[in-house]
Amino acid sequence: MNDNVRLGYACVNATLTNPPKRSGLVPVTTSRTARLATWQVKGIELLGHLALQNACDLYQYLEWNEAHDIRLFRIGSELFPWHDRYELKSLPQYDEIREVLQECGRYAKEHGHRLTTHPGPFHVLGSLNPAVVEKTIIGLERHSEMFDLLGFEPSYENKINIHVGSAADGHHNVSERWVKNYYRLSDRCRARLVLENDDKPSLYSLRLLYELFFEKTNIPLTFDYHHHQFCTGDLTAEEACKLAATTWPKDVRQAVHYSESRREELHRTLNEFYANHGMSTDDLSEDSQYNKLWTEFNKVKVQAHSDYIVNRIDNFGLDLDVMIEAKAKELALLQYRENFSEKVLLSEAV
Repeated sequence: MNDNVRLGYACVNATLTNPPKRSGLVPVTTSRTARLATWQVKGIELLGHLALQNACDLYQYLEWNEAHDIRLFRIGSELFPWHDRYELKSLPQYDEIREVLQECGRYAKEHGHRLTTHPGPFHVLGSLNPAVVEKTIIGLERHSEMFDLLGFEPSYENKINIHVGSAADGHHNVSERWVKNYYRLSDRCRARLVLENDDKPSLYSLRLLYELFFEKTNIPLTFDYHHHQFCTGDLTAEEACKLAATTWPKDVRQAVHYSESRREELHRTLNEFYANHGMSTDDLSEDSQYNKLWTEFNKVKVQAHSDYIVNRIDNFGLDLDVMIEAKAKELALLQYRENFSEKVLLSEAV
């Protein structure tokens, strides 16, 4: 793989988590959880048991990634299920979990793996609701604690990636609240937190993030190629990506996200179906398989992520860590790598 671009995938390894039913293999996952009502009855020991299993399976994920030359991975937020409802140290299995995560961290360091995370959309530091802000702070601190347990010193290398998440009373008002609450986070958490551009015109383009957040806090900005199509800030993708590049410290590789439209993917499938069958429009309207595809196509938003990647990722001459956010996870990464190989990982200018 070319040194200019390193590819990664997010949260779930489909190969390990969903083995063939007849294989006899046990699913490997870092996303075990329990219903709220269940663990409230059975107690916090259940959550500790699940977190310990998740931590053990994270090590297997890392080993699989290393065997397949993948050294960029996003850890899912469910590693500690319901983590905003308790102190991590209150888990009965805390010491065992810490030992396993330290082993995971040592393995990652030894083999040069970069581990990141992406808390969900309910983490809104600029919310008008104080309860949402308080919950957000707890959630972000828990993610930071996870990296502490892995043995990583605070750095954007192990980024905690979020969105602003609100434009309720205007971008500038949200920005003021967000920045104020940002400084309520611990130093260790802030040293890991980054912001990502949005996929709705009413929210935050890369340019707006730069002007309203980076210029006030120096927080690095993650450029998302797919989101940029819907919220450009009057910048080209190259301009936005290179603007984001200026926000990253020189000793930390710039991180970006890449995905494509699920709707466009389904449209290609429809076109292929039509071409392969040599059918007229009248014939297709009576075909059940075609109708199923057409119904699915009409339901999917253009912002939805595709299963696989068909276009070449342009790095614009930059050194990038590219998190592939395709639904097929590592399978999409492997297919992309097979389809394009090293020669397409460089922009035309290189």
